[in-house]
Parts: sequence; structure tokens; C-alpha cells
Amino acid sequence: MEAIIYKWVFIFLLSCWLMFTVSYSVEGLHGDSKVRGVNLGGWLVIEGWIKPSLFDGIYNGDMLDGTEVQLRSVTLQKYVSAENGGGMDVTVDKDIPSSWETFRLWRVSDSEFQFRTMQGQFFTFNGEGNSVTATAESPSAMETFYIERYNNDRIHIKLQSGTYLQTSIANRITADYPGIPGWDDNTATFEMTIVSNDLHGDYQLANGYGHAKAKEVFKKHRNKFITIEDFDFLHQHGINSVRIPVGWWIAFDPNPPYPYIGGSLEALDNAFTWAQAYNIKCIIDLHAAPGSQNGMEHSSSRDGLTGWPTSQDYISQTLDVIDFLASRYASHPALLGIELLNEPSAANVPLDVLTSFYKQGYQIVRKYSTTAYVIVCQRIGKADPLELLQANIGPSNLVVDIHYYNLFDNYFVNMSSKDNIQFIHKSRETQLQALNSANGPLVFIGEWVNEWNVTSGSEKDYQDFGKAQLEVYDEASFGWAYWTIKNDRKHWDFEWNVRNGYLEIIGYGHKLRSSFTNFLGLSCCSFLLLIIF
Repeated sequence: MEAIIYKWVFIFLLSCWLMFTVSYSVEGLHGDSKVRGVNLGGWLVIEGWIKPSLFDGIYNGDMLDGTEVQLRSVTLQKYVSAENGGGMDVTVDKDIPSSWETFRLWRVSDSEFQFRTMQGQFFTFNGEGNSVTATAESPSAMETFYIERYNNDRIHIKLQSGTYLQTSIANRITADYPGIPGWDDNTATFEMTIVSNDLHGDYQLANGYGHAKAKEVFKKHRNKFITIEDFDFLHQHGINSVRIPVGWWIAFDPNPPYPYIGGSLEALDNAFTWAQAYNIKCIIDLHAAPGSQNGMEHSSSRDGLTGWPTSQDYISQTLDVIDFLASRYASHPALLGIELLNEPSAANVPLDVLTSFYKQGYQIVRKYSTTAYVIVCQRIGKADPLELLQANIGPSNLVVDIHYYNLFDNYFVNMSSKDNIQFIHKSRETQLQALNSANGPLVFIGEWVNEWNVTSGSEKDYQDFGKAQLEVYDEASFGWAYWTIKNDRKHWDFEWNVRNGYLEIIGYGHKLRSSFTNFLGLSCCSFLLLIIF
């Protein structure tokens, strides 16, 4: 009877051991059970803050696509305003500027621009002598104006015919200034204030330089920013995966739509070759969708507006891109998974629209692979962390990507170093445990960084912060990926952090699992010995 009991106890413990080791195992990794990855950000999808020097050679570089400006008449001392935010007249009668007085630039050349209102309409005119209105739904020659600058703040606005705009005594803008204005206080002179020029993505870079020059800039960047030596470095420091952001235009290589520059597909092919050479797995991440899913530069938004969720054409185009990527890379031995969309906006992308897209994307990937992981990214902003785990997107090898930054939120502004570290251990770890135990998809910390809002953090503080994140994020059932491999801001730069001792990757990933599995293994062996003897 005792022998039977021992046998059943042994079987129970062995089952527990196997369940523990398998439940958090990611298929296809070489010698590891979870993803320990790094993002190749700023390479195939441009983010100007990662490498600002890319934009240094652009003339009028502070007037790229999406730059927000306000205009004030120097004679009337009033601001130009699009009534009702667009769709009506343009007046010059506001003392204090707000959203109706703020316009987004669309850049046609280094001196030609179009003005887009808050509601999305463009400045237009119906012949010389008539008033300018904000009623055009899409821009053409009638909505294109030359801007002449003086000391960067004073401007003249000219039609293609050569006629200048001026303010009238009726507080309108008319296309009938006589002759060529000087830079004194005259009715054709405006003061231009740049409110924001935060967008520095692929669209701004390519359109800012123009196609010929941009082709040179992009080719040099893609060839030098990430190389095979970087994969060697990652392999040597315990990294088994890379998450590679790509833009929707990659599906049209080598001749993507204007202004995008071909060559990103060749670079992605190179990354897969290098990854295979070093036993590193690749996650393809669709970072930028047609029309922009969040209005940010990393979604290649032209002007900060989010058009992706409001257009079925955009969603269909995105699914076509997923089909292209899945069909091309599904059989490649270096592929680990495909992320269907990066950081959709909770404010602009309804959950039902997003989950419908994710379900369709999941099925597309499954056409080409039964094992590739399909990764769905959580909405950014105010979104329920559990919403995608309960969405029933697909039955197998599904992963939910959540991004953890102790930044971009006023909650973190006044936190000390100790507060930030406690937040990782208490809040992040608790949430991660809840997500892991939700009996749904695997959980992936697809972006995190060893940076915070602390201005006086010491080297030891940063080391402790990095250590806390590594310990906690390693509990994610799929794994984690650092943002990003290289960056002009040193604490965002993975290579800099590792070389300078701020992050120690090797040794993480197995501590908790090893101790627990060793305990169970020893227990099983002990019971087996009892049975034998």
C-alpha cells in the first residue's frame, strides 16, 4: 500500500514539475524558456528623437509636416482663426490663440505649404481678390501657399501666381496685396509662432529632404545603424530575440508610395539572416499602419491626426501588409512571431474595431503558420489591461503585448528613485501576476526602458531600477524586450547600459524557475529513491 502511495505522490510531483516548466515555455527559442529581447527601434521606422542628426540637413527643418503654427497680423494685432475649428470662414479677430487658431502644416516643398485646421479642412481661396476660407476637404494647387520668412518669426504668404495675402479691415484674409511687401508693419506681414514641431518620423524625414536626397539619407542610415555586429553583441549578452518595428510601406518595396523610401525590406531580410547566424529569433512588429493608429511619429503620422480606425480601406490595407509579411517570413527559421499593430490609441481606436482587426490578422498569420506567435498590442492611454485577454482573438500561440514605462504620465513626475523601484515591485508585479493568471494569452512586456523622471538619480539608483525591472518583467509568461538597442539618449540605449554596467542581463531569466524546478526535481528523485529502496 505504501508503495502505491509513493508512486502516486511521485507522479503528482513530476506532473507539477512538468506543468511548471512547460506552462511558461516559448516554442522555438534556443536553450531558453522565455523571450529576453531588444527592440531595433529607430531603424526601419524613424523616430527623430532616437537619432536627431538625421534631420540636420533639412532646409526649414522646423517646418516639417505636422508642425503646429499660429499666425498674428502685425497691423491688427489679432490671430488668424478658422471659425468653428474649420469648415467655415477664416478670420483675423482673436486676441488669444487656442485650438481654432492653431494650424498643422503640410509640407509640399521647402517653401510651399498647406494649412490644415483642427477639424481637418484646409485653407483655400476662390480666385485672387477673394477671401481665404477653411473649407477644402483635400489639398491641391488652390490650397498651396508659398511662405517667405524673415528672422524666422515674420512671414509673407504668397499664392502660386505671385500675389500676396493680406488682412482686410473686415478682419478677413484676402488674396490682393498690391506689389511686393517689405518686412515693416504692413497688412501682408504676419508673425508666425511655432507651437509644436514634435513629429519627426518617416514621413517628415523623407518629405523634408525630397526624394533624391532622402534616398541617400535612408540608405546610409539603414546600412550603418544596425549591423551584424549588433547581433553578435546581443548574442554575447544573453539576448535571444529582437523585436523589429516596420512600417506598412515595406509591403510595397522597392517602390513604396511617395514620400516613403524603398530599402526597408532588404534591411529586414538582412536582420533575419543575421539573427539566424546567432540563434536569435525575430518578432516583426507592424509599428506604423496606414492613416496612423495613434497620431505619433512612430506610427508615421503626417500631422498628428489618427485616421486608421475611421477608414475600412486603411484597415484592409493593414491586413494586406500582415498577409505580405506572414507569407514572406512564416517559413523562415528565425521567425518567432508577428505583432499585428503597435500601440493603438485608446482615445481613437474603439475596442470592437481593434479586436475585429486582431481576429482577422490572427487568421491571416495562421494561413501560413500554425506555430508562429501572433502578438496583439494593448491600447495606450486609458484602457483595461485585461481587455485583450478576454477578447477570444485566437486559440493558440497568442500573446498580449503591454508596454511598461515609468514615464509619460504625471503620476511619475514627483517620484523619487525609491518610489519608482517600489512601484515596479508592488504595482507592476501585482498587475503582471494577475495577467499571467488570467488563463488567457501569454504576456509580453514588449517595451520598457531603464529611464524615469528622476533628475538626480545616481549610477547605483539606475542599476537598482534596472535590476528591479529585470526581476519583475522576467515573470511575464512570454518575456520582455528592451526599448531600444541604440539611442542618442544614453539611458534608453541598451548597448550603452550594458557596456557601462547599468544593466546586467546574463543571469536573469532562470533564477526563480531554476530554484523551483530544482526543488521539484530533487523531491521527485527523493521519492523515486524511496520507491526503489
